[in-house]
Amino acid sequence: MSSVLENGPAVGGREGIPHAVEPEMTPFVRAIGKFIGLALIAAVLAGVVEGLRSSGGFVDALVQALSTTEVGFAMVLILLGSLVEGFGYGLSLGTKWPYTRNIVVLMLRSDPEAAHRVVATLVGLVALVLAILAPDVNTLSGLGLIVVTALFGMGTLYVLAGKAPSLVHGIHGLLAYGVFLIFLVNLAYPGMNFWTYLGSMGALHALLLAVLLGGMTTGQRGFGKAIGAFVKPQKASQWTVAAHVSAALLLVATLGWMMPAFPVAFYLAVIQVAVGFLLFHSVNLKPKDPGIMVAFHQGMVLSMSLAIVLVWR
Repeated sequence: MSSVLENGPAVGGREGIPHAVEPEMTPFVRAIGKFIGLALIAAVLAGVVEGLRSSGGFVDALVQALSTTEVGFAMVLILLGSLVEGFGYGLSLGTKWPYTRNIVVLMLRSDPEAAHRVVATLVGLVALVLAILAPDVNTLSGLGLIVVTALFGMGTLYVLAGKAPSLVHGIHGLLAYGVFLIFLVNLAYPGMNFWTYLGSMGALHALLLAVLLGGMTTGQRGFGKAIGAFVKPQKASQWTVAAHVSAALLLVATLGWMMPAFPVAFYLAVIQVAVGFLLFHSVNLKPKDPGIMVAFHQGMVLSMSLAIVLVWR
């Protein structure tokens, strides 16, 4: 059972936090928290391995290691965002941003929102080091995107609290994927200008449109509200869902048109349409905490992104 706090009494260490909601901490959520911790460790270890494999000097090896770890951290950050939504932790820290005085304690208790903010800080710090060690259009742009993403992250709290438009939530998701993609492209294709790459990659345009509208769908329904089953949209949240489904179908059509350039991404996009309908059902069934299906849906988007950039076949 959730309880809403308006600068009220102490509940779970969130006393005095405006608009905070105390979600249920289940064994499953704790298990996911441990898995996320392992994923972060795996990202660090992958960076160490890549750094040791580098044939350059110390700085080159360090840049290679940090670049690899940054991609892993960015993926974990996106997945954490979906877990925040899936298990009803969007307002677990209320609209207080970016930190509370006990955020580390809450993170260690497996609060996904607390972990989300701490990992976002790690992503920013690694990006800052990369921008210092290897300043170029990609690392500097990545650092700039992280700053803007963080500001929109603050805005998403007010979207969930009903005090900002859903477009803010959509742009936050779009920027988060921009951060992930810019460091992924920089790692996979050293020396390539990300913005030139993005401008020529139509498959990513379709994917990012779906990401934008997916974020707006979450923002439009607000915190813990069902969308409702419909044939013809009757309210704003349903119109946003219809636009998101249209974007998903456009992505399938785009990848199909490009076949056989991105076969894995195409098949993932087809499956994702079915996953999306299951998620829609989950949101209507349990609007406050639709569950792991949200993270699975987001994981599919990350997989499609990797399949497109790395040209998986």
